[in-house]
Amino acid sequence: MSRKTVAVLGASADRSKFSNKAVRAYIEQGWEVYPVNPKGGEIEGLTAYARLTEIPVKLDRITVYLPPKVTLAALDDIARVQAGEVFINPGAENDEVIDKARELGVEPILACSIVDIGVTPGRYPG
Repeated sequence: MSRKTVAVLGASADRSKFSNKAVRAYIEQGWEVYPVNPKGGEIEGLTAYARLTEIPVKLDRITVYLPPKVTLAALDDIARVQAGEVFINPGAENDEVIDKARELGVEPILACSIVDIGVTPGRYPG
């Protein structure tokens, strides 16, 4: 059985940020994790991709940890990769983001994706 795949959009090497906690939580829960950060490099021992469209596998999930303005700019790429589901985490959304996502055929899930996989973000210290 293959592992589920997830892209963490806005992943950070800063362990106090929720995007880093998400990377750690998904790894711990057995997901194949693809951090996305325009700086590239490495996050929690994984190669960070500069763009979502560079990830070489079909994604089961994209989880977004970006400010709404940046999320808005990323929506075209999000729609292009056609992941199974897209989580827009608290703080990454606004009405404009939600409306544009739906216009592009993406039905955003407005919830904390860390909690969705059965973990509490507080479990991961900064």
